[in-house]
Amino acid sequence: MARQSGGERKKADGDNEGRIRARNEAKILEVSVRLFSAKGFDGTTISEIAEESGLPKANVYYYFKTKTAIYERLIAEVFRDWDAALRHIRPERDPREALADYVREKLESSRRNAAQSRFFAGELLRGGKFLSRRQRQHMLEVTREACEAVEHWISEGRFPELDPRHFFIMIWATTQFYADFAPVVAATLEVPRLRKSDFDDAADQILKAIRL
Repeated sequence: MARQSGGERKKADGDNEGRIRARNEAKILEVSVRLFSAKGFDGTTISEIAEESGLPKANVYYYFKTKTAIYERLIAEVFRDWDAALRHIRPERDPREALADYVREKLESSRRNAAQSRFFAGELLRGGKFLSRRQRQHMLEVTREACEAVEHWISEGRFPELDPRHFFIMIWATTQFYADFAPVVAATLEVPRLRKSDFDDAADQILKAIRL
């Protein structure tokens, strides 16, 4: 069997280290979002995060220098999902197809990332003090861009005349509710827990309600 060169060994070691880092960071973030959702920033400690993730406390600090760094990383990931869903809202698209894609992606994101959704809702309820000025500005800019797309559809007679800002608030409130208040939704639907099919049905009903 051919021996690895020094460069090949170095690359293999780097790849392995990268996989370990990704796995441990994911484990830390998974535990952290649950703890922050339940206890808030001040009520959660690095020691708890380390214990719940099964990693030494020193390892947590190796990947994230501070508790704030973990919290801010989680907020950044919420923004990533927010942007991914809004990419569907473009003026050149058919409104029916664009909004159907948007609603379905928002609900699927709520289903897959329920803990993140509740975490972000809690952060906003506490005043959003960890949102940076750049993140606040970004949220405003991408929302304005989406509203301009809706206004374009309205100007072409392809969409009902309404205030796009209130329209998006309504969509956010509806789609996030399924994640943030899952026990209420499950009880209302008379199911023990929400399944993917329930989220799919929700998308259909929301789109019917807004006549799309």
